[in-house]
Amino acid sequence: MIEIPDYVGPMAFGLKMGVIVPGTDIVNQVFQAVKRCYKDELLHNGDIVCITESVVARAQDNFVTVDEVSKEIRNRLGLSKDGTIGVVFPITSRNRFSMILESVAEAVPEGKVIVQFSFPCDEVGNQTICPDFVTELGKELITMDDIQGKEFKHPITDMNYIQYYHDIIAKTGATPEIILSNDPLSILELEPDGVIAADIHTRKQTKEAICSEFDNCITLCQLFTTGESCSDWGLLGSNMSSGGRLKLAPRDGYEVVTELQHRIQEELGVHVEALIYGDGAYKDPTSGIYELADPSVTVAATDGLNLFRRGFKYKFLADSLHHQGKGVKEIEDILKQKKASSSESAMEREGTTPRRMEDILGSLADLVSGSADAGTPVVLVKNFLG
Repeated sequence: MIEIPDYVGPMAFGLKMGVIVPGTDIVNQVFQAVKRCYKDELLHNGDIVCITESVVARAQDNFVTVDEVSKEIRNRLGLSKDGTIGVVFPITSRNRFSMILESVAEAVPEGKVIVQFSFPCDEVGNQTICPDFVTELGKELITMDDIQGKEFKHPITDMNYIQYYHDIIAKTGATPEIILSNDPLSILELEPDGVIAADIHTRKQTKEAICSEFDNCITLCQLFTTGESCSDWGLLGSNMSSGGRLKLAPRDGYEVVTELQHRIQEELGVHVEALIYGDGAYKDPTSGIYELADPSVTVAATDGLNLFRRGFKYKFLADSLHHQGKGVKEIEDILKQKKASSSESAMEREGTTPRRMEDILGSLADLVSGSADAGTPVVLVKNFLG
């Protein structure tokens, strides 16, 4: 087997695979891709096999229809078709939220849907309204009357999401009302019959704030957590699909990655770790958009990845040792000893923030595979675990 040279550190590359359709044996499909690496002497003990969540969910046929979602929402909140439903802090995303909003509106086709955006951006950095206008207006609650005659487009997608979400609701027959406020309790001033806290990472706090004054509130995570099509994240982590359907995040993810791990060990004699990843935790420095529209980077991971990545500061130690008059060879030997030791001082660790291994690996895999046409839904990571 080819050994990776000592001078090569962590590396990752995507594996091309065939089309995955509902009913595909995803474990076998990924195993066959990994087996090709093994035959080409590219697979080693300690490697990590990363699988994008979309192909796992598709293979599982883990879809729900708009009609199924609207019925679930109506039942969970006890709404009548002419009721009023509030949606608090949705992200501005056609892929992530437009079909959810359509489902919400179809739950009350003879009623009213109130959407409350945060401003000037949603929780992942998408601009909802011009910050300069917000400063000029100087209000904590902004209504459609305040922005009448003005058009606020997203600086990247060029979409007017306020108008876009308004039109989605109107097309179902429900009456739309849009407000902007960073106080989750603002929605209650419009007297909804039920509320959905639609934010991702702050959903728990938002729901708790609303429930302090109003009982009938749920999060998207509370919808579709059981049944034939379901996810631990419920509707969060879902994506727009075709035919009036939403693709949920995978179900039984831990079973998938452990089955794959065991098969590789038994048939190829190689011990790997495995994970299923979604959006990477990447914040774009130019747009300010935080890409993580899933509740977590990782859907599921094998037990060997349940740890934090730690280390010491090479820069600090190298500078310190050089200042002490030590030569290059002596510094390199000391650094090697430090790497093999777990007794680094607080100063030696300063600036090296412990991070969850799953988050780093999932983010790396997401950047490698991309979301366009790379056609590499599996990423093999090497030399990462030491």
